[in-house]
Amino acid sequence: MSECQVKEQLTAAMKDAMRNREKVRLGTIRLALAEFKRIEVDEKSIDDIRALAALDKMAKQRRDAITQFESAGRTDLADQEKLELAIIQEFLPSQLSADEVNQLVSEAIRESGAESMRDMGKVMGILKPKIQGRADMNQVSQTVKQQLN
Repeated sequence: MSECQVKEQLTAAMKDAMRNREKVRLGTIRLALAEFKRIEVDEKSIDDIRALAALDKMAKQRRDAITQFESAGRTDLADQEKLELAIIQEFLPSQLSADEVNQLVSEAIRESGAESMRDMGKVMGILKPKIQGRADMNQVSQTVKQQLN
């Protein structure tokens, strides 16, 4: 079984949060570790790429919830989601700039030989492992669409 550094970092952070009695941080980290455990049960193991994908999904869920809570006027719940999002983002790699995303998209288009929107799947297949957890995949797909048109 391969070692998962992301899982190890989260486990160490969970122990620190317990010692420091950081309730929100502890709860958020436990949610992430529970998701990792579910993946391990379903897929027999978890590696860093899969762990980052799970964290990225959790971050996306928080961003969506923040938008919904703010539009409903529930700033208290939006603030809670923002705290959880900040904690999750600590364990994700640093985010790519728009210029870096554009450059990676251009390289992937060249590498795949994509010529039209029908080739978008090929381009995304090349990009996903390079970008997972480092950029919002919705924005990446918008960039791909712009460059393919």
